[in-house]
Amino acid sequence: MTIPMLLDFAGIALFSATGALSASRKQLDIVGFMFLGTITGIGGGTLRDLILDVPVFWVQQPYYILICALAAVVVYFTAHKLESRYRLLLWLDALALGAYGVFGAYKGLAVSDAPIVAVVMGMLTGTAGGILRDVVAGEPSVIMRREIYITAVIAGTAVFVLLDHLGLPVPVSTVTGAVIVFGIRAGAIARGWTLPQYMPRK
Repeated sequence: MTIPMLLDFAGIALFSATGALSASRKQLDIVGFMFLGTITGIGGGTLRDLILDVPVFWVQQPYYILICALAAVVVYFTAHKLESRYRLLLWLDALALGAYGVFGAYKGLAVSDAPIVAVVMGMLTGTAGGILRDVVAGEPSVIMRREIYITAVIAGTAVFVLLDHLGLPVPVSTVTGAVIVFGIRAGAIARGWTLPQYMPRK
């Protein structure tokens, strides 16, 4: 199994777990867990494939749905043991953002061979599932928090594209990009890193 495939599976499973954690906060039944976990897990990749005009990944390979459902079931039976489910949601989301964002950029680059398209595909792949999760669950959207979020995935995917352009091996470029995404997002969660905020002008 290649590193990009591992990032793909990890990103989907982790995002599905965050969807299921949102379901636990809403005290849904197991079907609600699987529904919310699935739309979170496949949401970003679905949008990516539709924009790239390629077959939607989970339609071609339905086992992705099983990955989402399994992650949701695991959370259903373990969420009650967690002290802070929202805090864990943020950290799992950060891991998923790195893995799935870079995989989205990898696929965008493979399809279009355009660096800017790759970065945009990485951003959409990494964020769209979380946006769906928050909207459906009625939670404040994670992208609307002041801490750095979208910037992290843009930075990491841009590094991936640059390293790939320089001819580094795919495992090196993808893992480096994912680590950068997670590192920046982790700093934002742990230390409140932000960019300068817009201030209204009188």
